Amino acid sequence: MGESVPFHGTDPFSRSPAMGVLSKPRLELRIGSNIFRNTNGVVTIHGKEQLVVELKPELGQLLITLDLYNEQGVRNAHLRRNVLTLNERGRFAVETSQGQTMPAIQLSDLQSGDLALEVHMMSVHRVDLVCGKLFSHKGMPVEITPHYCRIGSHTTLFGEILDMRGGPATLG
Repeated sequence: MGESVPFHGTDPFSRSPAMGVLSKPRLELRIGSNIFRNTNGVVTIHGKEQLVVELKPELGQLLITLDLYNEQGVRNAHLRRNVLTLNERGRFAVETSQGQTMPAIQLSDLQSGDLALEVHMMSVHRVDLVCGKLFSHKGMPVEITPHYCRIGSHTTLFGEILDMRGGPATLG
């Protein structure tokens, strides 16, 4: 599934070190109706890292780091592990919840009234980006619905299934 990493341990009777291999699980990101398998939790838009998803399942945490831009491509907010560290004119609000059993995050654009991003942890290896309206660092609109992901007016992804081989999910 993912790349293998060496694992050093001992056998159950502590006789001698045993060499084994642990598989490093990768995160599946669902962006709209698109499935990005084996990602490192990073989403790049137009070649720039814009979103990072971190899971801490032992603590029941879903952590999102996200740069938000305006129509001109100027950064106007930064969400760092679910905390708004930059929030020009108080434009955005973040809400975290446990959902039924798994955490979820909603980032609202108070100026437009739209959800900038809604993210749900579905399992310890899967996160769904359900919906959102935001802009890339180039000022192009990015729209996520349950049915598609649209970047600008020319690129629409729907129903894609991609294996990212441990790299980022790439949009645009």
